[in-house]
Amino acid sequence: MKQPAKTLWFDRPRYVYVEFCVENSSDVKLDIEEKKLVFSCKNEDGEELYNEIELYDKVQPKDSREKRSDRSITFFVRKLKEKVAWPRLTKEKHKPAWLNVDFDNWRDWELDEETEMAALEEYAEMMDKVKEKPTPPSMDDLDFVTTVISCNTAELKVDTNGKKKTIKGYNVILKDTVLFPEGGGQPDDRGSINDIPVLRVTRQGPDAIHFVEAPLEPGSEARLMVDWERRFDHMQQHTGQHLITALADLKFGFRTTSWELGRLRSSIELDTPSVTTQQIEVLEKDVNEKIQDHVAVNVRLLSVDDPEVEKVRSRGLPDDHAGPVRIIDIEGIDTNMCCGTHLPNLSYLQAIKILSAEKGKKNKTNLIFLVGNRVLKYVERSCALEKSLTSLLKCGPEEHVEAVDRLQKSVKLLQKGNLNLLRDLAVLVAQNFKNNPHRQKIFTLHRKDGDNEFMNIIANEIGAEETVIFLSVGDEKGAGMFLLAGPEEMIDRLWPRVAEILDGKGAGKRGRYQGKANKMSKRTEVEALLREQVTSSCAEEE
Repeated sequence: MKQPAKTLWFDRPRYVYVEFCVENSSDVKLDIEEKKLVFSCKNEDGEELYNEIELYDKVQPKDSREKRSDRSITFFVRKLKEKVAWPRLTKEKHKPAWLNVDFDNWRDWELDEETEMAALEEYAEMMDKVKEKPTPPSMDDLDFVTTVISCNTAELKVDTNGKKKTIKGYNVILKDTVLFPEGGGQPDDRGSINDIPVLRVTRQGPDAIHFVEAPLEPGSEARLMVDWERRFDHMQQHTGQHLITALADLKFGFRTTSWELGRLRSSIELDTPSVTTQQIEVLEKDVNEKIQDHVAVNVRLLSVDDPEVEKVRSRGLPDDHAGPVRIIDIEGIDTNMCCGTHLPNLSYLQAIKILSAEKGKKNKTNLIFLVGNRVLKYVERSCALEKSLTSLLKCGPEEHVEAVDRLQKSVKLLQKGNLNLLRDLAVLVAQNFKNNPHRQKIFTLHRKDGDNEFMNIIANEIGAEETVIFLSVGDEKGAGMFLLAGPEEMIDRLWPRVAEILDGKGAGKRGRYQGKANKMSKRTEVEALLREQVTSSCAEEE
């Protein structure tokens, strides 16, 4: 019995890529007509698969190609009308019920067709290699039992959602530990002792200090567990840093002066005022080739007085260092003194992406990079963002920059037009007040979409010699700006009280003040105060 094969659909500027997901296919037959594609084959179980697709628009059958692998058969169907986007078939009302389509737009259309085809295949192969993660190193030594040496009361300052707070707890020293204390540019590990979360691990001489919120009895048994996801991420980033540092030095003579393992991305400070785009491309290509070569990474311990210590790359030992010196050796590439956690083989890095080179301090350059799982997460976020922009901008990814540029220009024109209208409105508002034969000696106005210039035009047109003017702009329920002007003696006396009511700050002199208000909702209280003062002043004059 015939059945359809799962189909993945990629719409590109010149081609439509149709991928039939069939493992170990045989008897493959394909018939491409101007508006129709018929595909049939047998899978590894001998089942006959058959797909018949009515195409959205005409194609060029003689200028189409195919690529076959052990998992799928991909057809590159040349469009008759180039750079015309085809609609998402999953949204077509008359599509065949069996057609399973995954629409994707993850590549730009900027390159010419030959370069585009080559880049597509290279990218697909790279992502396959990234997804084929090797088995992580053995974790047998990451869950073990040791003994509590000491436990003393302590405090830990933490930053939670931008707010600093102090946690009371205990500093615990163990006979041995598998939790890495922060150092060498690498953050500390997380984990638990007897199921009690470890919130910080620091180094004090030869000892690791574990901060926990519950006490542990000295001499008692302690079972440690490592947060492996965090540890493996740090191992990937740190080993990747060693590789980038070594090749940047070997290739271009760029010496690393420091590095930082960040929460989302990491950076290496290079002792050079600039790094070109071409140098970044060469460096990224070389580091990824070393990953594919499955180069071993070995750890050795040497005594401090060993002559070999002087030969390895290092920034020197800490003043309170004790014990042997730890050497990280990437076979044939680099030998470096380091206390951090590393992977046993470069293949565990999966892939490295150098994002950018940014100007650093003191004539240096910061290289921003991602390693391993962070590369995959970055691609996931980028794809999600790209799909959101495609939906919002109503165009393909290759047109996003142009579309945003058009929107920005439109917004600038609208803002300019709006400002002109506000200026005209300000003049009309002031003239309307001045032309009123029954006008009062106080003028107040609030406008949500106004600005400082709007308020100044009104105040200047009306004149503040005899009239008390109170203007405000912004959201009535939030913050905004205000202007207070009028007879000097009255305004100078009322200004501090007005600023207090509005919870605002400002500046001015001689009967005219402007400022920002945090409580615009209190403006009615200001109006009441001013009317009271104006009424009192008029009564005194009479």
